[in-house]
Amino acid sequence: MTGGMTGAGSVAPETPVRAGRRGSGRWRWGVFAVLGVYFLVPLGASIWYTIRDRREGGITLEPYTRIPGAEGFAEAFGRSLLLASLTVVIALALVLPVVVLVELRLPRLRTTVELITLLPLMLPPIALVVGVRSVLAWAPDHFLDTPVAEFMFALQEPELPWILVLVYVVLAMPFVYRALDAGVRGAGLRTLTEAARNLGASWPRVMLWVVLPALRTSLLNAAFLTVALVLGEFTVANILGFQTFPTWIVTAAGAEPQLSVAVSVLSLLLTWGLLLLISALDRRRREDLA
Repeated sequence: MTGGMTGAGSVAPETPVRAGRRGSGRWRWGVFAVLGVYFLVPLGASIWYTIRDRREGGITLEPYTRIPGAEGFAEAFGRSLLLASLTVVIALALVLPVVVLVELRLPRLRTTVELITLLPLMLPPIALVVGVRSVLAWAPDHFLDTPVAEFMFALQEPELPWILVLVYVVLAMPFVYRALDAGVRGAGLRTLTEAARNLGASWPRVMLWVVLPALRTSLLNAAFLTVALVLGEFTVANILGFQTFPTWIVTAAGAEPQLSVAVSVLSLLLTWGLLLLISALDRRRREDLA
């Protein structure tokens, strides 16, 4: 009589597991395996191409050891790193105050700001760079021997082409805004800033000691995306006629294909390393908060 009754000390029956959930793990591992093959096979083929010695057979690391002393490598890579650093600083300086202002004071403008930051994705880079080149060619003809022409010439200085920095800031804006916006929404920034202001902190102090630490991971993500964009951008630099890291790789491929592939492999591994580092920092930050 009591076998079908459930008392206070009885054990509740286990919830049946759906058949679809049992096989979900297999599908997940299958998808990971396909993606792994898709990414690792071309990478492995590239590495094998760079280390195989076609003359004497066997394996050689000569293409990698020749990278630092390759003609034009240090200059092109250093220029791209400088352009990436300037782009990161300017993009963050422009976008971060806007994101914070929209979150704290102007939430109704969020949709408008999102649409504005999406405009660089709607405009093809080739169309953007053709327009920029037309302006650079038009201004000196109409403003010769004026400060405007001098300014245009200064933007095209080969050692430090500021025009590339300005174009890269525009191209990186969608990625920077979304990275910072995601961090702002998940950080509870309104509560943190209100608490700091109630304690008497000024707005510069709030930005320095509250906003920046709270958005540390988002800032790293935005900077990483910007650096990856600059180090991989070829179209704008090539059409405007500047020697950067991507254009140097294409130029070197004609004379030394193994060297150019080796440089591409190292840049890809460096990008993955930075991504893993950012993920590790984000995981550590979440553990500290927990």
